[in-house]
Parts: sequence; C-alpha cells; structure tokens
Amino acid sequence: MRKYEVMVIIDPDADERQVAPLMERYLKIITNGGGTVDNVDLWGKRRLAYEIQKKHEGIYVVLELTAKPDDVKELDRQFTINEQIMRTKVIRPDLH
Repeated sequence: MRKYEVMVIIDPDADERQVAPLMERYLKIITNGGGTVDNVDLWGKRRLAYEIQKKHEGIYVVLELTAKPDDVKELDRQFTINEQIMRTKVIRPDLH
C-alpha cells in the first residue's frame, strides 16, 4: 500500500451538492481493494490557470489515499471516462 494525492477538477456546471456522492461512488474502487481514503478536501469552485474545455472555472477536490497502485490506476481511468471530470492529477507525496 502506498500513499497518493489525487486532484480532481470537475465541470463548474455540476451542482456542488453532487460532488460528494460523485466522489463516494469512485472511492469505492479504493475501499473495495482494501485501501483507505484518508482525506477528502472539497475546495469548491476556483478559477483555472488556463481554459479547459472552454471553461474558466472548475470545482476542485483533493483526495488523500492509501491504496495499491493498480487500484489508483483504475480510479484514474474511471475518472477519465466521466464527462463531468475535466482533469485529474495523481501524485505520490514525498515521504522524506
């Protein structure tokens, strides 16, 4: 099991009340694989540094996970399939 940080940018047209259930549905991939969701930090609507899909804003969510690499890869793949999710970034924080 490794620690991961995943940033997700969701389409700003989505209702912010739908974000938590949306994340919950995808995070089952991690928990079903024996991993844990350490923190879900909903930043809310923020201005993007550059335009994505002709949009200037996005709803940011930062996830801290402890999971197997294959489960995180599957989570990222599932995120890319969903049209509401504009961008994802998976990083492994430094453990020094």
